[in-house]
Amino acid sequence: MIALGRIFHEETVEDGRKFSATVIELGNSYIVLLSEGDEENLGTLAVSIPSRPKVDRLPLSSVLLGERSAITARLIAERLAALTNKIVLVSVFLKTISEVKAGQVFLRLLEKFVREGRE
Repeated sequence: MIALGRIFHEETVEDGRKFSATVIELGNSYIVLLSEGDEENLGTLAVSIPSRPKVDRLPLSSVLLGERSAITARLIAERLAALTNKIVLVSVFLKTISEVKAGQVFLRLLEKFVREGRE
C-alpha cells in the first residue's frame, strides 16, 4: 500500500450554502476538489503546470473535462501552480452559485492551505 501525502480540508457556509475544499498533496502535485453542497462531487476538471525556472510566463493550463466552471477551475489551478511550483489538478463542482462568487469563496478556503505550504 502506498501512503498519500498530506490531506487538507476546509469548509464554510455562506448565504446558506456549504462550500468545501479538499487538497491532496502528492510528491510533485496537488489534487484539489472544490464543491458547493453537502456532498463533495467531481466537477469541471482543469490542470496547470508551473512555468519552468528562469522563464517569465504564467503557468500553462487546460480544461480536461466539463465547461460549466471552466474559468474558475483554470484560474485556481494556475494560481496554485504559480504559488506552489507543482502540477495542480482542480475539480470545481457548482450547483447554484455564480462562478465569480464561488471563486472568491474557494480562494478564501484555500488561503490557509497556501499559507501552511509556504511556512
